[in-house]
Amino acid sequence: MIFFGSLFRSQLAHDDQSNLRALLHAVIERLCQRYKLTLSLAFCLCLGSSSVHASHPDISLEAHVPKLSIADKNDKAVSSDGIDNSHSTLPAIAPNNTQPIENVANINGLAPTTLWQPELKEPSLYALLDAEFAADRGDRQRAITIYKQQAFKEDATAVFERALSLSLRTERVEKSLQFAKSWQDQNPDHVPAWFYVAHLALRAHDYLLAGETLNRILLYDPRADLSEILIGIYPNNDEDKRELLAALQPLDSEQNASLSVLKAGLLYQFNEPEIAIVHINRALERQPDYVPFITLKADILRKIVTAETVVNYVSQARLRNPDSKSLYLYEIRYLLDLKQSQEAWQLLLDAHGRFADDAEITLLAALVSLDIEEYNSADELLNMLAKNPAYLDQAYYYLGISAERQQHFDQAKYYLNGVMQEDLVLEARRKVVAFELLNDDVDAAIATLEKLRKDFNVFAPDTFVLQADILWQQNESEEALRLLTKAARKYPDNEMLLFARAQLLDDKDDYIVKRTLLNHLQILDPTNLSYQLSYAQLLLANERSSEQGLALATAIIQIRYDDPRYDNELHLQALNVLAGNALANENYQQVIDYLQTPYDVFPTLRSGSLLLRAYQGLGNNEKVEALLADLQQRFSFGQHNINDRIQLY
Repeated sequence: MIFFGSLFRSQLAHDDQSNLRALLHAVIERLCQRYKLTLSLAFCLCLGSSSVHASHPDISLEAHVPKLSIADKNDKAVSSDGIDNSHSTLPAIAPNNTQPIENVANINGLAPTTLWQPELKEPSLYALLDAEFAADRGDRQRAITIYKQQAFKEDATAVFERALSLSLRTERVEKSLQFAKSWQDQNPDHVPAWFYVAHLALRAHDYLLAGETLNRILLYDPRADLSEILIGIYPNNDEDKRELLAALQPLDSEQNASLSVLKAGLLYQFNEPEIAIVHINRALERQPDYVPFITLKADILRKIVTAETVVNYVSQARLRNPDSKSLYLYEIRYLLDLKQSQEAWQLLLDAHGRFADDAEITLLAALVSLDIEEYNSADELLNMLAKNPAYLDQAYYYLGISAERQQHFDQAKYYLNGVMQEDLVLEARRKVVAFELLNDDVDAAIATLEKLRKDFNVFAPDTFVLQADILWQQNESEEALRLLTKAARKYPDNEMLLFARAQLLDDKDDYIVKRTLLNHLQILDPTNLSYQLSYAQLLLANERSSEQGLALATAIIQIRYDDPRYDNELHLQALNVLAGNALANENYQQVIDYLQTPYDVFPTLRSGSLLLRAYQGLGNNEKVEALLADLQQRFSFGQHNINDRIQLY
């Protein structure tokens, strides 16, 4: 008996196996007619596995089991249903040179299968079953190899698709493309294969092949739906985008919306809106109310027409598609970009009326209400949102913000203490701590942090740093340092704790320890500018002319604002470090050059104090009096300026 193209190695008892053979042949016949793989055959095969020892198949053998008329020892035939039936037999179709198995006493003496089995033109069911079992066992490479081999036989479309599916899961896209292209070359009239090849060529960045294949598709059907082909193929870098655009440009996409919109998107990204608008208009002629096409046209229009024209276009499209949430949101966000918050708010209220149960619309309407200080509207919307369990924490967080802005601090604490969502809870508790400190209730502030540390262990390092900051503000620097040292032992790899501890150390008295900590931090993160600046400050505090310290601080202030590394607060800190060093060297004009303009734009207490001392050093009493008055007004902490205290904290 043959199993998956291999001969059984052991002698089989004819009487015990003949019924099983006939049953398997009947099942195989039925499966072959339907071209389906099924576990029924596997189940039947397993019935005889206890007495059968089969070797692994040789995938190079494409064996096909002949249908034999097999009689048992009582000369009874077995029906195709596997039930003993003496009135019917399976017709024998074995080749003339094939001897019936039941007449062979020694199966091992049979000639090799390649000598007595014909080569099949269609896929071998045994081989396909072997491939499926291999895939089920996790041996995907064997499964792919068998499937790919069988796919090149006749009427093997389903086998090709299964082979391609396995290849895409296991192999690089280039290998999948190579297989698909070879199969398509052998089956040049199989139109779906063109789509497979085009998609894979785009994914593999083989834009020449992609262009040729897309052109063939368009010649066959100028209006073919290419949307599935174009999913997930958009290049990430400009070079690939240019190659893709170059491959698409020769194609006639006038009647194909999918291709037109792809060209339009690429041209838009390469800042060619005048040409892009032509292609997107072609796409809209085919699908005038398709929202992604409408929004892409709006994006293109924003580069070539006035904002008013863009708003009118989107508004008209929204009126034609009143149930499109996406168009509402696009217009609202564009109005917000234009700083037209009042108009955006009115449109949001309209959208909320139409999409009353949409939490995203409700939340956005509430946030814009907060932004334009429509607190009654914001509170009403947020209380509605709080009824949705998925949005409860966000609703409470922004209700707390609303109460804070209205200076209802007890109410704000109530809502912010109720926030339990992990990405909001830390910021919510920071504000609660700030409110407690405004009331000079240090114990309550620390209790809030300790509870947060207990409830959310992930934020324990943050709470230790905040608690140390509170202690430092209370002139308990030693206690703050002990707290951070203890916390650092518990979280030895936490950079935030290490850095906070380093900042509490004195630049001169603790020079060795602080330098060691900062060097360690710079090893952990060599690109961290905060660590570099703190190290520069340490060096300059101990040696005013330190070239390394000056170089580090100067490098930070030279980072351009459009550089991803630019940080406005860090830039100001670096200016303060350099200005402080210049002041120590009695270079008063240098201090003014560093800080006067930044103070005018974004005044801080530290910058103002350094400027004041510089003008005092120059004896410019007029400037001293004016700056002193500004500092007293701007940074006083009286009852009438309570919001400044929250912000500064």
